[in-house]
Amino acid sequence: MPVGVAKTKKPHRFDLGSDNPPILVECKSHTWTQGENVPSAKMTIWNEPMYYFHAAPQGFQKILFVLKNERAGQSLAAYYLHTYGHLIPDDVEVRELDVDTGIDTKLR
Repeated sequence: MPVGVAKTKKPHRFDLGSDNPPILVECKSHTWTQGENVPSAKMTIWNEPMYYFHAAPQGFQKILFVLKNERAGQSLAAYYLHTYGHLIPDDVEVRELDVDTGIDTKLR
C-alpha cells in the first residue's frame, strides 16, 4: 500500500489488507512485562502502525488487532488507549482477541 503524508509515497506492507473490501490491519501480540514496570517500549512499537494508518489512503477500514493480556484487571490495549489515545487517528479501530475464549472485542 502506498503511504505518505505529502506528495511522495512509499510502499508499506500491512499485516493484512485488501482493496475489495478496503481494509488495512496491523497485528500485535505483546504482553505486560513481568513485575510492575510500564511496557513503554512495547507501546512505542504500537505507535508506529498509527503513523502508517494516518499516512494510508482514506476510505480504508483500519484496524489495530492485538492479543488480550491483562494485569490487575486492565488489558494492555486498554492501557494503550488510555495513555496513547491521542495518537490514534479517528478512523482506526482497536480490537483485542482473547485466545482463551476466542472472543474478539472492539475497544475503540
